[in-house]
Amino acid sequence: SRSHFLRASRPRCVSSDAVAEPALARRGGHAGTRLEEAVPAAEGRSRVDAWISARLGGGGVSRARVQASIRAGLVAVNGRPVSKVSHTVKGGDKVSCTVSELQPLRAEAEDIPLDIVYEDEHLLVVNKPAHMVVHPAPGNANGTLVNAILHHCKISTFTCLARSPIYDECPESSDDDVDVFDVDQFTIGEVSSEVREAIVRPGIVHRLDKGTSGLLVVAKDEHSHAQLAEQFKLHTISRVYISLTCGVPSPNSARIEVPISRDPNNRTRMVAAPGSGHRYAKHAASRYKVREVFCGGGSALVEWRLETGRTHQIRAHAKYLGNPLLGDETYGGTKSMALSLLRPRTPSKYHGDLSNLVSKIDRPCLHAALLGFKHPHSGEALEFSCPPPDDFTEV
Repeated sequence: SRSHFLRASRPRCVSSDAVAEPALARRGGHAGTRLEEAVPAAEGRSRVDAWISARLGGGGVSRARVQASIRAGLVAVNGRPVSKVSHTVKGGDKVSCTVSELQPLRAEAEDIPLDIVYEDEHLLVVNKPAHMVVHPAPGNANGTLVNAILHHCKISTFTCLARSPIYDECPESSDDDVDVFDVDQFTIGEVSSEVREAIVRPGIVHRLDKGTSGLLVVAKDEHSHAQLAEQFKLHTISRVYISLTCGVPSPNSARIEVPISRDPNNRTRMVAAPGSGHRYAKHAASRYKVREVFCGGGSALVEWRLETGRTHQIRAHAKYLGNPLLGDETYGGTKSMALSLLRPRTPSKYHGDLSNLVSKIDRPCLHAALLGFKHPHSGEALEFSCPPPDDFTEV
């Protein structure tokens, strides 16, 4: 295996429209699959998003797209628009909707410096800085890792279709169990077939949260993407993260196997729900080990090894332990919580410096420190590691 040490310094791009029925109308500039149908009298109650999805799913329309259309006001029940995806329909109700077409997200090449740990003709391993979104999404069209990669690979633009409204609500989310981000549909109608064939197509195989720094592998060709995605799905990829927590997890090392689902009260957040009967909860397993304890137990350096890769898995599991990541405001690792744990364990003469330090923390203290996989072409075992950036090490 090869190690590289550095000094720190979902869409799937395809266009698919359901063919359940041709679009009959345009509302507010949205065109797409049209459905007008009465709920059979014999049917019981069900959510409107589930009912529509059951009828259009065979045409390639995902439930996520149906939900996006409901929120956009494109669905009516008995002639009245509904805005809640959980709205209940029953036998006899008349449902009409237009499932809006997926809208392309254009990403321009941007001259953004990349910290490239490794590169060959098939892949890139990049040390992503904190605060950089991995790929374009609504609200984050520029300044992403993909924008930087397009410049590095000398590709001007591409069209990327958002796969799920999760990215609308939480564009920085990480979800390794759906490693299907291909950048493979380019806006290249104006170029010759020879140029089109020569274009390199980078693919984001997995993601890191916006606030998370560290190692990420990018595929340059379809074969590499498919091979790496398969390794992620089989959980044969080695991934080690390090974090700073509020307090010290107990015991000092353990395996957490607690399902994770989206928080029904906050769509941008996940929740670890033990024994959950939540229909959308997904199996999630993490192993952690306390590496060092600071401030008499006010904080700890914790190493995480992932067995699965769910959205915000480490952050949700850390909260479940009662030790959210330092700086993770979304999951309870607030500045006030950190200070409430650190001040009683720190001499009073340092409280001013402590408050100043904590006030500067502007992201969850989480870093992807190690990444190992088999090269998609040669089969060689590769392993890369890099220390956390300065903002992490200073804390």
